[in-house]
Amino acid sequence: MIANLIFDRETQQALDAVVTDRAIWKARLEDWCSINTGSRNLEGLQAFLRKLEEAFRVLPGTCVRRPLQPEAIINAQGKEAEHALSDSLHVIVRPEAPIKLVLTGHYDTVFPAQSSFQTVREIEPGVVNGPGVADMKGGLWVMLEALKAFETLPCAAQIGYEVLLSPDEEIGSPGSAALLHEIGARSDVGLTYEPALADGSMSGGRKGSGNFSLTIHGKAAHVGRAHHEGRSAIAAAARFVAGLEALNGKTPGVTFNTGRVDGGGPNNVVPDLAIVRFNVRVPDAEAAAWAQCEVDALIGQHLSGAGIHAHLHGGFSRPPKPRTPAQELVFAQVAAAGKAVGLEIVYKDTGGVCEGNNLAASGCANVDTLGPRGGLIHSDQEFAILDSFSERIRLSLAILVGYATGQLDAKAPRRLLAQELGTNPCS
Repeated sequence: MIANLIFDRETQQALDAVVTDRAIWKARLEDWCSINTGSRNLEGLQAFLRKLEEAFRVLPGTCVRRPLQPEAIINAQGKEAEHALSDSLHVIVRPEAPIKLVLTGHYDTVFPAQSSFQTVREIEPGVVNGPGVADMKGGLWVMLEALKAFETLPCAAQIGYEVLLSPDEEIGSPGSAALLHEIGARSDVGLTYEPALADGSMSGGRKGSGNFSLTIHGKAAHVGRAHHEGRSAIAAAARFVAGLEALNGKTPGVTFNTGRVDGGGPNNVVPDLAIVRFNVRVPDAEAAAWAQCEVDALIGQHLSGAGIHAHLHGGFSRPPKPRTPAQELVFAQVAAAGKAVGLEIVYKDTGGVCEGNNLAASGCANVDTLGPRGGLIHSDQEFAILDSFSERIRLSLAILVGYATGQLDAKAPRRLLAQELGTNPCS
């Protein structure tokens, strides 16, 4: 049982000073969300990164760019290729402090440079629609303002923290995953700023996610003169896709989805190339192993011999984030901080994935929906509730103060994890 948090006069003043003016939040969102930062829009990402640098340099410590390795992909010709990624922004404050936290967020969106969804508008009083207003430029504002308020308090000296802002979360963090693991492994607790649901509820357990590209090679032939000599990669892909989709419902919580099929050519040629791109969602590591075995079996059944061969690329880049005892403790701590500022926190499990999955895989228990209340993300109906910005800043400030004053034990989640694994948390 976690005791009620008690705030001193300075903390209460900082909580009371949080900006509540809707017009200010709307203007800030208009400024940031007017710059397109689709994950593949390198020019837009780099332009916005300059704004982030300016904004986050108000914090003490160091603020540096961290270059990312290019994303490895399979292109429409079935060849391995690379996509350049923008840099991550890494802020390090008081690394020598006894308590170590990691705060993460992403500045890319799902909306490409050519998208018609480029502006912020108020769709009803106190509710704004726009690209990234909730997911998650709005969340970055919540993070920054909470940290700025925290830095005015004497207890801030007890916490060292690292902020990582990444440009590739919406495509699975192919470049930033290693950084997330590196920082998470040396942090006590993680705080991530994906949006909360519109009713204020937050993410509990999360499924894991795997993205795969299956390149299938057949044999080309003229359909009139020698159809029998050809081996259709498209037909083989169809058999594989039918088998893949039939796996849905076989194991609780596991889903398979074919997102795209590339390949083929003129109607008078037996196609010798197809690329099947698919996603798998799993609730735990056992389910991931089962799913991988089933995919391998389908490849062996439908795509080997008789002039057909295939190569599988990809894997589970977002491991599952189950509700372990360490996770449940962090959820309870955040709920206690919420209660102290008048918020009732409810957690709901979800099939969605985020950087919280990566942090959990590094051994860093975390809460990952600390951003503003909103919804309909990844669509042109995305919205954020302006009044939620102040309430969510207060929540983050209460969490930070709770850990800094020892009212919330930041070291306890690691101890629980060590007990689960039978290891020494200091080793």
